[in-house]
Amino acid sequence: LFRSLEFYGFLTPKLEQLNMDPSFLARNVNEGFSGGEKKRNEILQLAVMESEMSILDEIDSGLDVDALRDVAAAVNVLKEGDKGLLLITHYQRLLDAIHPDFVHVMQKGKIVQTGDVSIAQKLEEGGFEALAA
Repeated sequence: LFRSLEFYGFLTPKLEQLNMDPSFLARNVNEGFSGGEKKRNEILQLAVMESEMSILDEIDSGLDVDALRDVAAAVNVLKEGDKGLLLITHYQRLLDAIHPDFVHVMQKGKIVQTGDVSIAQKLEEGGFEALAA
């Protein structure tokens, strides 16, 4: 278990790594946070947990352009190294900022295609019909 000062010493580099303002630490969790601040806080929590595998479900939901850029940058930091990251999204704009190693397309609850990011680009341009061609 961490003591307060030890935890602060553990947490401070993570704040820096994720480019987060240390003033977040003085606030109650998610109280009065904007959508982007909540997402950044969630990413910080993931960084603190140092899990081997993380699942981010629609992390781009409700984010404005600036918040999406900041959250994507933080997620890119998390995906470095040997950590696993499953990112669920409906939108190409997130994949423009977070470059996945693999893309899996689901339709009706089943994975229908797997490949690189070009699959997501085809899907964005022409819908599911474009993948069947």
